[in-house]
Amino acid sequence: MAITGAHVARAPRIRLGMVGGGRDAFIGAVHRIAARLDDQYELVAGCFSSSPEKALASAADLGVPRAYASFADMAAREARRKDGIEAVAIVTPNHMHAPVAMQFLKRGIHVICDKPLTATLPEAKRLARAAEASGVIFALTHNYTGYPMIRHARALAQSGALGEIRVVQVEYAQDWLAEPIEQSGQKQADWRTDPARTGAGGSTGDIGTHAFNLAGFVTGLELEELAADLQRFVPGRRVDDNGHVMLRYKGGARGMLWCSQVATGNENALRLRVYGTKAGIEWAQEDPNYLWFTPLGQPRQRITRNGPGAGPEAARVSRIPSGHPEGYLEGFANIYAEAARAIIARRDGAAADPAITFPGLREGLEGVAFVDACVRSSARNGAWVKPAL
Repeated sequence: MAITGAHVARAPRIRLGMVGGGRDAFIGAVHRIAARLDDQYELVAGCFSSSPEKALASAADLGVPRAYASFADMAAREARRKDGIEAVAIVTPNHMHAPVAMQFLKRGIHVICDKPLTATLPEAKRLARAAEASGVIFALTHNYTGYPMIRHARALAQSGALGEIRVVQVEYAQDWLAEPIEQSGQKQADWRTDPARTGAGGSTGDIGTHAFNLAGFVTGLELEELAADLQRFVPGRRVDDNGHVMLRYKGGARGMLWCSQVATGNENALRLRVYGTKAGIEWAQEDPNYLWFTPLGQPRQRITRNGPGAGPEAARVSRIPSGHPEGYLEGFANIYAEAARAIIARRDGAAADPAITFPGLREGLEGVAFVDACVRSSARNGAWVKPAL
């Protein structure tokens, strides 16, 4: 099957279901847009809320033909249908990722799950074992790995253009939780600051996992140990809203990670800097179509998406000519498109294109282990701890 750019050759659309993402949910709409952008999925079923009434009303809002009041019922009934769903998108709060995924995995339905993988490390390990045993495709939507210039940055690191990597600096700064808006009933703040639903990590689980994943995706480095200092600056908050993390990677590279949701004046300031013996790179999510590349002793170079110097790895996930910005939704869509390529190959009994790249179980486990290690380290006054993988 020939594939060019970010588009998959025409095949029957993948029948997609969704759990979560109903009325008043932010991320559900993002996933639906991403799934439709390259026209590879058709949303045919859903259980859009834990409230049966809201679940059915949300399906009616979206025009989804098969609505369910229970995700377990949805999994069982869809698996029995000849035209049942082939894949499910899970866009619930973190604590529901594992129980929902388990229902579909045991029925051989592919899973596309929002990050983090789960709310706790033990359930992440159980889910990973179940997914591996089922043999289905499991994609995790670390969407920033779908940006074209991040794909080019990864290719530079893999090619040796940076030399031996010495230093990694990554940060994700926001200010939307600078005040206790969870106390006003704001839906997103309410569940993201509730340890029973989000897990033990607040900013570390919500955005720190994105920063950690991005650094690993680009550099290929594996974490050896970390030392974390987590804060709850807002009075009464039950999870961290700011974190400073020192990283020691296997092989000797060192890193620093900062995640904050109380950094006044920042919206979605995800930034990555990587420095090697031959060159350094810099990328910022709020200006994502540019990658700065600086060979040692040479002028700083700006590489643009689909412009001169951008490689085939970036072109693969670019849809439009250079100078036209692509961003957040397209990055999400690239994860869906790559997962579609894998699902279609599996459907056809064909070998998947080795160029297909998307985060999965390994990245999910590493992310949850990162949060677990941060919480353990901070509780021990910033002691160095190893991820418990």
